[in-house]
Amino acid sequence: MAEAGTGFLEQLKSCIVWSWTYLWTLWFFIMLFLVYILRVPLKINDNLSTVSMFLNTLTPKFYVALTGTSSLISGLILIFEWWYFRKYGTSFIEQVSVSHLRPLLGGVDNSAPSAASSANGDADNSRQSVSECKVWRNPLNLFRGAEYNRYTWVTGREPLTYYDMNLSAQDHQTFFTCDTDHLRPADAIMQKAWRERNPQARISAAHEALELNECATAYILLAEEEATTIVEAEKLFKQALKAGEGCYRRSQQLQHHGAQYEAQHRRDTNVLVYIKRRLAMCARKLGRTREAVKMMRDLMKEFPLLSMFNIHENLLEALLELQAYADVQAVLAKYDDISLPKSATICYTAALLKARAVSDKFSPEAASRRGLSTAEMNAVEAIHRAVEFNPHVPKYLLEMKSLILPPEHILKRGDSEAIAYAFFHLQHWKRVEGALNLLHCTWEGTFRMIPYPLEKGHLFYPYPICTETADRELLPSFHEVSVYPKKELPFFILFTAGLCSFTAMLALLTHQFPELMGVFAKAFLSTLFAPLNFVMEKVESILPSSLWHQLTRI
Repeated sequence: MAEAGTGFLEQLKSCIVWSWTYLWTLWFFIMLFLVYILRVPLKINDNLSTVSMFLNTLTPKFYVALTGTSSLISGLILIFEWWYFRKYGTSFIEQVSVSHLRPLLGGVDNSAPSAASSANGDADNSRQSVSECKVWRNPLNLFRGAEYNRYTWVTGREPLTYYDMNLSAQDHQTFFTCDTDHLRPADAIMQKAWRERNPQARISAAHEALELNECATAYILLAEEEATTIVEAEKLFKQALKAGEGCYRRSQQLQHHGAQYEAQHRRDTNVLVYIKRRLAMCARKLGRTREAVKMMRDLMKEFPLLSMFNIHENLLEALLELQAYADVQAVLAKYDDISLPKSATICYTAALLKARAVSDKFSPEAASRRGLSTAEMNAVEAIHRAVEFNPHVPKYLLEMKSLILPPEHILKRGDSEAIAYAFFHLQHWKRVEGALNLLHCTWEGTFRMIPYPLEKGHLFYPYPICTETADRELLPSFHEVSVYPKKELPFFILFTAGLCSFTAMLALLTHQFPELMGVFAKAFLSTLFAPLNFVMEKVESILPSSLWHQLTRI
């Protein structure tokens, strides 16, 4: 019985929904017809006359108050809608309409036809979201003690967010720890140190570990966070290298003796690669660029499979500093492959090399007269390719937007990656004569080639919808995050803005010119109701005036 009653209610609800979906016009005309027939017993004409007399007795002050109140209310709604849109990226009225009113009116979400398919779809969407919003370690990240902390001391601002530092802590635990650390007292202390949130507690734990043994990871922590200059950091990294090489050689001999030894060797390998890469970066920052290039090349040859550190991006930046463009092209030929993940460094460096061949003689006026040559066309296409991959970079290269210190992690195709690239590569673009001029003349043409509304990309996959949220987590609050594609203003914000402006204008005009506005209002209302009066007259001429009395007699 209960199931039968439930089924009957569902059928009744579906019938009502169907009637309101397809027969609302018929319902509307039936209601109008009934109102017309019942106009005499309901005294509609008398009520309308009373209302018109009441409105005629109102003073202009009432209309000023009415329009002013309407303008105030619509203005408050506009402010709330704008705040909600800036914070959550959607309209509050639209969200309430879709979430609450649509189910009441019978709206059905076709994207979830069944429970099983819904569960599978949610799993697929979650996996896609994770893959789209994957955050990468910044290959050119700065030193906390020698660079980030110095910025904080000078400006009083924190350049790193808690989310960014938490990701770094997770990376350190992944790279520098293993399951056998509890067997060695120094490594056990460092395992706890990498999980510690307080910087001073981490530094104290590193010193405690060094009192027990020559621990490479302890030297790494001190070089990253305690050293206040690059020179001090380099000295600590050299001590870490000495300890790390010894651990690496010992674990290399035992790596095939079991899973624990293999995990320990993997950890020692990560530690050694990290130390050598940071030593190369120290040499680059201290002006020993050729030495840094040699160290990076040797590291890439010794550990060719460790691509997670993206050492080739450090190498590209160092080679550009040496103006060794042929070597840069050789590195790009290896890593700018369709099967390998792209980055802003890869795409914009390729564009810089092609722009270098034509930028010194490029002139927009001459190009518009004679057309682009083959080399110029290749350079423009390379710029369009780079801009499509990350559209935030040109504003930083052209100094249309101020730079900040790059975060320790970046989101590819996001504002964080653009900051990290421009922070180190702006000088290389300035060094190539005319490169920034060519970029300035051509970069905006990219957006005419990208399909709208960005369901599919042109040369790359579509832009992830999560870039703005992830960049806001990675970048400090004092930085204005660059967003692409720009979100269009919802309809209700535009509607409330127009309503607020219109009612405010009416209030002002009514206050200044009450008699004239009264004449306009009467003319507007008479014009508005003229079609209705015409229809009523035609209906009265067709239908007998005593129709109601005849119906009562029947």
